[in-house]
Amino acid sequence: MKQFDVIIAGGAMAGATLALALDTLSQGKLAIAVVEAHPLDDKVAHPGFDSRSIALSYGSVQILQNLCLWPSLQEVVTPITHIHVSDRSHIGMTDITCQQLDLEALGYVVELADAGQIYAQKMQQSPHIELFCPSAVQQVERSMDKVIVTLNDQQTIQAKLLVAADGAISTCCEQIGLIQQEHDFEQVAVIANVVSSKTHQGRAFERFTADGPVALLPMSDNRLSLVWCLPPAKAEQVLSLSDEGFLAQLQDAFGWRLGRMNKVGTRACYPLQLRYREQNISHRFAIVGNAAQTLHPIAGQGFNLGIRDVASLADELIKQQADVGCYRGLQAFSQRREADRDATIKLTSSLVHLFSNDWLTTRIGRNVGLMMMDNLPWLKMPLLRRTLGVVNR
Repeated sequence: MKQFDVIIAGGAMAGATLALALDTLSQGKLAIAVVEAHPLDDKVAHPGFDSRSIALSYGSVQILQNLCLWPSLQEVVTPITHIHVSDRSHIGMTDITCQQLDLEALGYVVELADAGQIYAQKMQQSPHIELFCPSAVQQVERSMDKVIVTLNDQQTIQAKLLVAADGAISTCCEQIGLIQQEHDFEQVAVIANVVSSKTHQGRAFERFTADGPVALLPMSDNRLSLVWCLPPAKAEQVLSLSDEGFLAQLQDAFGWRLGRMNKVGTRACYPLQLRYREQNISHRFAIVGNAAQTLHPIAGQGFNLGIRDVASLADELIKQQADVGCYRGLQAFSQRREADRDATIKLTSSLVHLFSNDWLTTRIGRNVGLMMMDNLPWLKMPLLRRTLGVVNR
């Protein structure tokens, strides 16, 4: 039976970041196993590294720099220099620019497929990380001082700690018995890459409509990553349209700030639900990423919250290198993450309910709020700090 210090179930963004973080911070002193069900060198097949893009906040970039991961990712990212937030058909809007904050960029957009290739290569090159791929966790057994994991090929591996980074429907969490809370937002995210007649110039847009938010993130080659949140029936209808019909409806929802929408790539969709586990540790067990919480994409908080989980867990495990699975380190991690997790979950859920309807009272309130934020810096700062990921972790 192969023995490790840490077994990480899941090798997508959260799991891979944690594996590489532990390898870097321990200077190769920890033996790490990564169990991943999908081939990491297959851009098409791997659901964790699909056609979506994510916005890395300023704070997340600082974390990645500290973990020596940023230089590799920097080659495939697009900077966000301007964020424009508006409410369709109403006057409320606010702008955030990197010049206002004296920053080079407010954040960066990275395509998950590109990040997946970089992370897979780094893990394969490390002599201290062993990949079990394609392979999946089938059974988890815990004793006082170890955890034994049986894989779906009946191979067994042992470690002092198991970390679940295996997505929202986590097999590991189900094995351990950690309860998951769920809330259905009754929305579907339609995702695609689009091209407009005007260059994006590093601008990101969040446009609130009666159906839900429309987000456009700047990408390479003047492309834009679209996340369009709609009621299920409306999402099904726009997905069935021709490219021309789809672009016409998107144009109506978003407006003309980027000129005419000229081109759309392959479209996909996924249902939007809040899923979270209040308990993020157990005996010789911890959870990070979507296994811990899956958020609505509004304001782009999900992955950035997850990377703060990963960085904090890595920090606490390094302090306990003699026994990385000891309860002292896990408890410190859980307590350290409680306030940020709760605040971010409440913020994103509140924004969805506030901005995904056209009721008169909420419409007036959100437009007044957006206008006040644009004119009163002290009111904008709390949301700005959360957007930039500059929060205590």
